[in-house]
Amino acid sequence: MNSLAKKRIDELDFLKCIMIVLMVAFHLVYFEELHPYAKRVVFTFHMPVLLIISGYLTHIDKSPLQFLRSMFWLFIPYLVMEGGYIWMCSMLPVGDHIDNLTVGAFFDKLFLHPLGPYWYLHALILCGLTYYLVFRLVPMNTMSRCILLGLIYVGYAYLGLISISRAFYFLAGVAVHQSRFEFLDVFKSSWLAVVGLALLILNPENLHTDVVGGVLIVYLVMSFCLAFYMIVRGRLRNFMLFLGRNTMPIFVFSPIFTILCKYLVPYLAFDKTGLLFLVISLLVCVSGSLAIGWVMDKIGVSRFFFGRKAIN
Repeated sequence: MNSLAKKRIDELDFLKCIMIVLMVAFHLVYFEELHPYAKRVVFTFHMPVLLIISGYLTHIDKSPLQFLRSMFWLFIPYLVMEGGYIWMCSMLPVGDHIDNLTVGAFFDKLFLHPLGPYWYLHALILCGLTYYLVFRLVPMNTMSRCILLGLIYVGYAYLGLISISRAFYFLAGVAVHQSRFEFLDVFKSSWLAVVGLALLILNPENLHTDVVGGVLIVYLVMSFCLAFYMIVRGRLRNFMLFLGRNTMPIFVFSPIFTILCKYLVPYLAFDKTGLLFLVISLLVCVSGSLAIGWVMDKIGVSRFFFGRKAIN
């Protein structure tokens, strides 16, 4: 196992910042309903990019106890937030509404078929544990291990535990890491990527994570964002890197604020583009999420929720 992923790579934090902000933006129901095609475009690449980065950064050069501890501290926020989301879906008239929440249905959603945005943590735990077991226990070469890992992920998809595209984007990150190439050797920056993106996103058939056009969109978005990184300087870059380093509290807590932001709609509906609503809501969601993390750090709760003294 190499140490390429152990050093902090600013470009990865930059990518994470852009993707997490887009995730929050297009989970604002009012805004996404105003811009459905833009939502389709963003949903084609934002989580695949995060899955690729997560696969690349998953450390398996740990003892079994250390690795299980890292998975445990993904499971705790998942357990709390997904459990709360499932309960909320049984109480409120939301898109994922559950008519009759039984104990069996609760555990089915929690362990097998997660609802809402927290599927991402479920995927990281499932894919990460399997990655560790295959690469630490199976006496094969790297290519054979990657193939075996992919086959197991296909089995998970067949059982309905995870979508095949999500698993394979995580696997793509694993493959890059195990190839001994640096991340930026594989994902190159290019301004020309925007031309390819424009051509691809004009065709709705490409706006799926599991088609060739969608895969190309994911790569080209990363290429374009890395080119953009080169011209961002000063405080803006530092701020974006800060957000990229703090994607966990934003991911975990932002759904609380995206729900609350619907109460802003009557006051901001005069702007038919929804852009004013978007800007104000992003400020509320991001700052609110970071504030929760800050409070948890100050009162000592983060160590019981994230396994760290400080999450921010």
